[in-house]
Parts: sequence; C-alpha cells; structure tokens
Amino acid sequence: MMNPWKLQLLSRLDTLGTVRAVAEAANLSPSNVSQQLATLETETGTQLLERTGRRVRLTPAGLILARRARTILDHMAGVEAELRGFGAEPAGRVRLGAFQSAIHTMAVPAVTRLTREHPKLDVELLELEPHESIPALRVGDVDLIITTTDFDELPLGPDIDLVPLATDPVLLVVPPGHPAAKRGTVDLASCTDASWSFDKPQSYMANLALRLCRQAGFEPHIVCRFSNYMMTLQHVEAGLSIALLPGLAVDLGRYRVLTRELSNPVTRTITAAVRRGSPPRAAVRAVLDALRHRPEPPVGA
Repeated sequence: MMNPWKLQLLSRLDTLGTVRAVAEAANLSPSNVSQQLATLETETGTQLLERTGRRVRLTPAGLILARRARTILDHMAGVEAELRGFGAEPAGRVRLGAFQSAIHTMAVPAVTRLTREHPKLDVELLELEPHESIPALRVGDVDLIITTTDFDELPLGPDIDLVPLATDPVLLVVPPGHPAAKRGTVDLASCTDASWSFDKPQSYMANLALRLCRQAGFEPHIVCRFSNYMMTLQHVEAGLSIALLPGLAVDLGRYRVLTRELSNPVTRTITAAVRRGSPPRAAVRAVLDALRHRPEPPVGA
C-alpha cells in the first residue's frame, strides 16, 4: 500500500522541481527525501524518477502519480476531517495564506469573527505573496489562500477552484503638497522625475509598478524597497518618495498621505482559492464564508 507521506514528497517534487527544494519545504535532508522516493518506487514497482545530469526528474509514470497524489491526499484529509467532526460544528486547524495587504483588512477580521462563532476552529494565518501562496496551496502546505488572479508569473490552473472576494484599485500614493495631489486623476507620465518606493524585487506589486511606469514611457528612480507597506507609507508621508499601492494597503486614518486614481485605471481581482478535488471540509467552508461576507469595505479603497 502506498504511503501518504511519500506521495506528498512526490507531489512536492512535481511542484518545486528539485529534491533540495522538497527537502527544505519538508524539513528533511536531501538524502532522506531521495531515500523515501526510492522506497516509493519499490512499493509501486514502477520507475518514478530518472537522472538528468546531477538532477532528477519525474518519469511519465511519476508525473501521473504525483498529480493523482494531490487528489488522493485531499480526499484522505477530507474523510479524516469529516469523521472527526461528524455531526459537530466546524473544528480543527485551517491554514490560511494571504498576501500582506489582505491580512489586516480581510483575513484578521474574518478570523476574529470565526474565533467568536466557532471556538473549536483554529485558523493558522501565514503571510504569503501570490508567488509563494499558489505553490504552497498546490503541495498542501495551506488549505486555502487569498490571492489575485492577475499574477501572470504563476497562473492559476484547473487544479484550483476560485471564490471571488473583491476588486481592489491600484492607487498613486503621494505626500500632502505633492503636485499630483492637485489633480483628480494622475497620468503616470507626469511622474517621470519622482523618487519611488517599491516592493521587493520580483514581488507582485514590484513587477506591476515597474510595468506601469515603463508603459508610461519612463524608468522609475527607485530610492527604497520595503516588504512592509507600513514602512512604504511612512516613507511617502515623510515626503521622500511616492508609490503605487493597492487600495487595501493604504490606511488613510494612520498615515498623512493622499491617494489618486490613475488616468488609466488599474484594478486587481482578489479571490480565495482552494485545491480542486473533494468538497472542502466544514472548517474550510466556514473560513471561506467568513471571507466572502466582510462587513467592512476595504480601507483606503
């Protein structure tokens, strides 16, 4: 009989690409991962891996098993959860991954309500940007995520189900007294000479902001990069830079900054996502319902 733990390692190899990456994700040594996968080959009587130079890759049989494994593991988890919580209210741990600006405006309010309404439910909240959360969902490190369907670098596929949550405008954020503050909407081409705050390289917002500036005909003068939107807002508030930020990230009650819509509006679609397969267990459904029924509008939108 195939071991679920070994199936999970095989599935992660399909998603992450290397034995070393699988080992880091599973907190194992690469040799331990290789040994477990070799045992799985013996148990199945099928060659699942083949060497190409110093790396290994999945054979056609390995690919089939890795992708079927996700469905098998999801189904096993669903059955186990149903048996544990049969006839009871939503209970157990749900791992929710969310990008930074969605945490305080969407995830935390939802978890607060769930704690009050379902005391047996334990929601573990992880900060994950889209390029991190989508692979984490696929390999089973999280049960659901808040992400955006506009993240082209890692497209969502047929193995993932989407639940629409909101749309969020991308706004120009400037300090009081900035020339752009006098306009209703702003053409980015007028900000050619500005100093810019950007997110970390290769993150969703960094890539989007760079693309929008280049479409406007200029290369932005980047003076700082922060992974935390609060630090970006403080930098803008001090008059040291301007920034392009999602509406969810802008707390106008805490920071003395102004927002302006772009003359060519840009919005992102925010969704919850779960792995496709067996129906989500009751605890996951409860978290999805809490995210869908937000009592407060997005801050700064």
